[in-house]
Amino acid sequence: MSKRKLNRRQEWRAEKIQQERQVRSHKKERDLSRQVQSGDLSSEQHGLIICRYSKHFEVEALEGDDKGSVHRCVSRNNLGTLVAGDKVVWRAGSDKTGVIESRLERSTILERPDNFGNLKAVAANINQMLIIIACEPAPQPNLIDRYLVAAELMDIRPILVLNKADLITQGNSEKLESLLERYKALGYLTSKIVSSRHRESDLSNLPGLVDQRTSIVVGQSGVGKSSFINTLLPDALLEVGELSHASGEGTHTTTKAKLFHLPCGGQLIDSPGIRDFSLWHIGIAQLQEGFIEIAALLGRCKFRNCQHELEPGCAILSAVEDGRIGPERFSSYERTKEAILDQQKR
Repeated sequence: MSKRKLNRRQEWRAEKIQQERQVRSHKKERDLSRQVQSGDLSSEQHGLIICRYSKHFEVEALEGDDKGSVHRCVSRNNLGTLVAGDKVVWRAGSDKTGVIESRLERSTILERPDNFGNLKAVAANINQMLIIIACEPAPQPNLIDRYLVAAELMDIRPILVLNKADLITQGNSEKLESLLERYKALGYLTSKIVSSRHRESDLSNLPGLVDQRTSIVVGQSGVGKSSFINTLLPDALLEVGELSHASGEGTHTTTKAKLFHLPCGGQLIDSPGIRDFSLWHIGIAQLQEGFIEIAALLGRCKFRNCQHELEPGCAILSAVEDGRIGPERFSSYERTKEAILDQQKR
């Protein structure tokens, strides 16, 4: 649907509203600065970023009398990008406000390039990735592989979760089982669940996998990430979208990464639904490390500078020929490699 064209008066009104919002935002920042100067802010304390809204952040107090409460904060300049999962040093103000003074060192950071090739941080300090797929929309193996590469390079545990398992039929079961078996054979954990607004939910195959960990929930739009989180955490009340009738693909409902606490310990970070997850920012050597069956054979080729394309004595090509590396995975590696090289040329 094309955007409605505004007349001159409507454009003037929209611009005026935007200017008023900016003035209010700057006024809040100035008010907080005055609180710092007048001593109205608390002493420094540790906090956890729950979500980011433009220039403002939801920060949960991790200590003190306000432990567990959430404050709407602004940040000092030159702190870099702050995302859900970041641990920070901050000072509380009045009326549940505050100022972020610094960011603590991260153990991990999930990043992806945007449409312009600029790296965009998604979430920090995660130690597990839940890759959600579904019967509908159909899984995209190359997208799964790219998520797995990101998880391997961060040295965190990935789990492949098949949602909407109640939609498995005779027509799609063989293909889905073959897909899951491909990753099981590589040693990856898999699970089947049902999280739906229309049927009784079943998460019995996901016990203990998320507790005591900080998990990022990823997957293409429409696979049921929000339904999954709503099932685990009914109070989350995330908006759930329908599949597009025109494309059969999911519609975006999550627009910002947000952290949720689990009752038994641990956290979930919901990530915005995306139809692509590019790896333009990594090199070919990193890509090879991210495909674990390829990484296991690196250094065994006849030539030290082997590109694993047509060279004689290539250990990787030999493994593809005898089935130790699956043809689907090697094809996915080559496709991703081509995309990285193409982007680097630009």
